[in-house]
Amino acid sequence: MSTVTRAYVSRLAGLPVFDPNGDRVGRLRDVVVALRVGTACPRALGLVVEVVARRRIFVPMGRVTSIDPGAVVLGSGTLNLKRFEQRRGETLVLGELLDRSVTIRESGRPATVVDAGLEQLRTGDWEITRLAVQEPGRIGRRGQLHQLTWAEVSGLALPETGQGTETLLATYRELNAADLAHALQDLPIKRRHEVAEALSDQRLADVLGELPETEQITILGTLEEARAADVLEEMDPDDAADLLAELSNVDRNRLLELMEPGEAEPVRQLLKYSEDTAGGIMTSEPVILTPDATIAEALARVREPELTPALASQVYVCRPPSATPTGRYLGLAHIQRLLREPPSTLVSGVLDDLEPLRPEAPLTEVTRYFATYNLVAAPVVDEQGRLVGAVSVDDVLDHLLPEDWRERARRG
Repeated sequence: MSTVTRAYVSRLAGLPVFDPNGDRVGRLRDVVVALRVGTACPRALGLVVEVVARRRIFVPMGRVTSIDPGAVVLGSGTLNLKRFEQRRGETLVLGELLDRSVTIRESGRPATVVDAGLEQLRTGDWEITRLAVQEPGRIGRRGQLHQLTWAEVSGLALPETGQGTETLLATYRELNAADLAHALQDLPIKRRHEVAEALSDQRLADVLGELPETEQITILGTLEEARAADVLEEMDPDDAADLLAELSNVDRNRLLELMEPGEAEPVRQLLKYSEDTAGGIMTSEPVILTPDATIAEALARVREPELTPALASQVYVCRPPSATPTGRYLGLAHIQRLLREPPSTLVSGVLDDLEPLRPEAPLTEVTRYFATYNLVAAPVVDEQGRLVGAVSVDDVLDHLLPEDWRERARRG
């Protein structure tokens, strides 16, 4: 099947959704978008997918690998099975956008939205760029149907005035996580918490990772415990472990119990290590492949948009199981080497047998290791020869810089 870069949402409804292994996880029921101020196209935040027992869950758009004419394919098999709840600032395309009344700007005539075109940009983001609208017809006849860009109709954008959270969120929509974190710190406390409450779980998780620890704890404390657990699930396991380590044992254990078991277990494992060791700063979710994986599969995995550039720089080959702690660690392959080899070649044939780090390695040893081998990421292997995670250069820098470096950067 060919991957499409534009699809009309009404035709996507009911499509099967598959994980990377080809197993069906459910059916697509709607697309969640964020409307913006002015004529800017709405950005797709994620999909509403119906899984077992008619439960509807939210799948972030960053986990969508492709939308084909007959299916939606995800880049990760890990799903948050919490029932979907629509948040402020979110709009359902099928449930709320279709059948809305709009005005065609050029003619000034009224029309009704009958479909919406979802398009993938070069950045990998998805936006609603086109609308199918129909003018009112005479009795017994359908009106004229138009295919228009989002900017060619009015009546759907957010108002530019007022103190609504939706308008403020639309203003911040294009900011990266670090800049949004800085912007939040400049807001009054009440306003800051309103914005944090209105952000999606994934977006808030990204922003928390860019805030000083005191701010992380403050914002997390304003959320209901169930929501706080959802946000922790969306954070990288190492960031979630760092945040939970700052809480009391009672609060930490309660939040871990509220998290999905599959999301909480990697965090529990990381909390066992001292924060100034390789185990304490590593992530437990690097790109892991089995020995029979091809280079084509490896390159597809490192293209996943949720990966940081450091973690996408290399893949780790291990015996099953492929979740950390894995089976026996065999070696790593750098992306530069993958790009030079035929796609059908097995990854296990181009491995670098670089000696891995141990979980208990102190930060000074980790720093020397990165400097010696000119790496941006490094494997961490336990005494049984199992891969337990990977340290990335941004994790190392985060622990080498002064604790208040984010605050200094904001002031600067």
